Amino acid sequence: MDVRIKKLNDLAKIPTRADIGSAGYDLYAATDCNIQIPPHSNVIVGTGITMAIPLGYFGAVYARSGIASKRSLRPANCVGVIDSTYRGEIKVALHNDSPETKAIQAGERIAQLVIQKHENIDFDEVDELDETERGTGGFGSTGEK
Repeated sequence: MDVRIKKLNDLAKIPTRADIGSAGYDLYAATDCNIQIPPHSNVIVGTGITMAIPLGYFGAVYARSGIASKRSLRPANCVGVIDSTYRGEIKVALHNDSPETKAIQAGERIAQLVIQKHENIDFDEVDELDETERGTGGFGSTGEK
């Protein structure tokens, strides 16, 4: 699949992946200085890119496992969604889950982008739904093991 991408500034980097088997393409901080993220706070980091994701697909922005597990930094919304109609700069709201200020280095890989297919759904309003064994059982209703 081809996805058209545009750099918005000289600091921007085209997303890359570690190898041919990687689903995620790394997104980079388009900054020329370090960004400080205070404890339990969010900072929006620009990537300096915009793209035209094909209709029928969306971009999912996930945490990079290294900075999430080793530095407690993750996307604030856990998974960001970039719609195919969006043409603005791709930005990542990073959250610091730790009690210490953390830094993002200039040009650092901050998240990963996975382009995913989705279906367009038509919702049909009805008066009743079919019964299931679970029924209205909510959180934890299927047991622990």
